[in-house]
Amino acid sequence: MDYRQLGRTDLNVSAICLGTMTWGEQNTEAEAFAQIERAKGAGINFIDTAEMYPVPPKAETYATTERYIGNYFKSRGDRADWILASKIAGPGNTIDYIRDKNLRHNRQHITEAVDASLKRLQTDYIDLYQLHWPERSTNFFGQLGYKHKIEANLTPLEDTLEALDEQVKAGKIRHIGLSNETPWGTMRFLALADARGWPRAVSIQNPYNLLNRSFEVGLAEIAIRTVRPARLFAAGIRFPVGQVRRWRPSAKRSPEPLQPLQPLLQPAIGSGVQPLRGARPETWPGSGANGAGLRQSATVRHQQHHWCDDAGATGQQHCQFLSEPFRRSA
Repeated sequence: MDYRQLGRTDLNVSAICLGTMTWGEQNTEAEAFAQIERAKGAGINFIDTAEMYPVPPKAETYATTERYIGNYFKSRGDRADWILASKIAGPGNTIDYIRDKNLRHNRQHITEAVDASLKRLQTDYIDLYQLHWPERSTNFFGQLGYKHKIEANLTPLEDTLEALDEQVKAGKIRHIGLSNETPWGTMRFLALADARGWPRAVSIQNPYNLLNRSFEVGLAEIAIRTVRPARLFAAGIRFPVGQVRRWRPSAKRSPEPLQPLQPLLQPAIGSGVQPLRGARPETWPGSGANGAGLRQSATVRHQQHHWCDDAGATGQQHCQFLSEPFRRSA
């Protein structure tokens, strides 16, 4: 297993991150434990979850995934072996059963969410705590065509960062990250953190796969330009900026999960973009590299891809699974 530094932190994470959003919906607790053990046996030390999981989000299964992980930590006693990431939910997304049903990224909600996650996860700290999606109305979860909406009572980003800073200083979370964020939001968070001395987002977890290349517009440039010196990782291999290697598909691997779409995918395959099941990150296409220190990684079984960069960016693929490549996730 390869290990890479997570952004500007002192954390070294496995190139493959274990996603968890099916645990409690498609997978039982026993199956979740088996997946964790399989991942650990392969050298994986990075696990990502969220208070909202499993998906699809429902009141009756809310936070089951975190509880499974906490039960695993308690039964195995190996919490220290893992880099643990979780997320706070935002408003909307059909969720009306968390906290006071009016979700915000303010001090009250962040404090309550962190404390509840720590209790469920049966740990006293979370390594990477992320805003699952923005509080404001904007483009995320695959939405295109931005339409501006005037919204009252939004939490100022300054208040969000200050509340997260309090959690870092309290030792409850080590680092913060973004998820499903736009270039505008990403730059505002980074600028405010640098100006005020608040925690800098070390990660961004956004969709990126064969059918969704939106990260390449705006966010890819941010991932490169916000790091000095800039280094570009394409397909999991380190390259100096401007020397991204073209990747060619291997005849030894077969894209059989995408067979129904072969007529559409053939041009992409011919250009060096390869839809593979179970391919190592080092063999994935470099044409979609999203910046300095890109780390792409596949998870085991039915979980998500996870990637992170030296700008402190982690992103999570929301549409492509190793054995179910077109299953949509939240």
